Amino acid sequence: MNRHIRISSLLKRTTMLVIPALAAVAVPAPSQARMAAAPGASAPAPQAQRAPDIVLFIADDLSREDVGAYGSPDAKTPNIDRLAREGMRFTNAFAASPTCSPSRSSILTGDYPGRNGAHANHSAIKDGLTTLPAYLQKLGYRVVIAGKTDFGNRANFPFEYLPSSVIRPPEGRGVLWSNLNVEAVDKVLATRDRSKPLALIVATFAPHVPWPDNDGFDANKLTVPPYLLDTPETREARTEYLTKVRQADTELAAVRASIAKYGGADTTLFLFTADQGAQFPFAKWNLYDAGIATPLIAVWPGHIPTGKTTGAMVSLVDLLPTMEAAAGGKPTRGIDGESFLPVLLGKTDKGHDEIYAEHSGVLQTGPHANIAPMRAIRTDQYKLIVNFRPDIRYVNAISEGSGKEKSFWKSWVRAAQTDPRAKAVVEHFHHRVPVELYDIRKDPYELHNLANDPAYKNVSDGLRAKLDAWLVSEGEDPKHIPLPSEATPGNFPYAQ
Repeated sequence: MNRHIRISSLLKRTTMLVIPALAAVAVPAPSQARMAAAPGASAPAPQAQRAPDIVLFIADDLSREDVGAYGSPDAKTPNIDRLAREGMRFTNAFAASPTCSPSRSSILTGDYPGRNGAHANHSAIKDGLTTLPAYLQKLGYRVVIAGKTDFGNRANFPFEYLPSSVIRPPEGRGVLWSNLNVEAVDKVLATRDRSKPLALIVATFAPHVPWPDNDGFDANKLTVPPYLLDTPETREARTEYLTKVRQADTELAAVRASIAKYGGADTTLFLFTADQGAQFPFAKWNLYDAGIATPLIAVWPGHIPTGKTTGAMVSLVDLLPTMEAAAGGKPTRGIDGESFLPVLLGKTDKGHDEIYAEHSGVLQTGPHANIAPMRAIRTDQYKLIVNFRPDIRYVNAISEGSGKEKSFWKSWVRAAQTDPRAKAVVEHFHHRVPVELYDIRKDPYELHNLANDPAYKNVSDGLRAKLDAWLVSEGEDPKHIPLPSEATPGNFPYAQ
């Protein structure tokens, strides 16, 4: 049996592990009070105030555009879509970084990577920082995490850690990947001390690669985003990715079913998001919206309006102070994040005027390393990206990898030999210009760079001034962003 078949078969096994949980416990219908509430209206307030349980469900490498509730014609995400109908859907939520470790570290510190120190992927935050579990423990919470961590030394993150389901290659050489252990989550919910509020971070490994074989998607009928080259191999890769997106949706349903089974449906603030976008060119490891625009949906019966969509601009660094405020505490001052609890409660639609995002590559060296630093500022209309080392040929695990989920890149390279557009796309991938400016309203897929258009000079200059000032406030030099190997303290890998 070859390696391709072994991986495919194991992935199917891991997906199947989740299904019995759903069959055993269906997510119940909302309470009568919630069902009576009109879309956009708040449900009646609960009779007695209590600290809510808080569940944060984080998908792994899921672009916002690939969720049914956000308009995807292809994704099969009925449980996430139901979540959106029962609560509030954010259309302007953004990751602080399009890379796993920096993004997750920013969620759990409330600081952008430039401030917390986790610049590059697989790097650690500064020692001594207070993180989400410690903040919530001070408010009386039991704080548990299940699934993917990938955020640094555990001493900095005093969670109660649940075991993952680990799948090893048949040869027994090393860990192939991990899988969310929904049974462990169910056990925590079943046996918890109900006199103490619970904060539970559920971090699925889906839809991160490796992707399983296509299960039920017609490659010929998919809508390929215009920033990708439409080749048969790209379409096949999209079917495999969407198959694993459905796994994340299934796992979310299992967790919600467990919450309901043990009586927590009406007393839980449930938040759903993703750490960054999908592992496709111009998405993960990039500052285009495909890489940093994340789904964000919140449900809290009796508090959050149902069927509500908000355009309030938020960053995932805002999750920490928002969870503090929802728990009854005062949001921590002196961090980058700001509470958006007033938005959740339907009191305002006002968020940030702009958000920031950064990518510093990975802790690698050599010609095949993803090390080119870039920073961005995004408003409701415009995005400015500064590529601080345009002299470095941009690469990442997609262009340099060899797995089946990355093989579509070879079809792009072949197409570039005869197709001028394909050649331009591949060249743009590898060779970034110093500055990129996009009008998101007119050009949502960021295909037309306006940085050299005289009509947009004032826009570009104004955004660059704001970005430079922000970099200084974060402790970075806007004239020189170091490579990952040069950054401090992000110049060492976190302890495994």
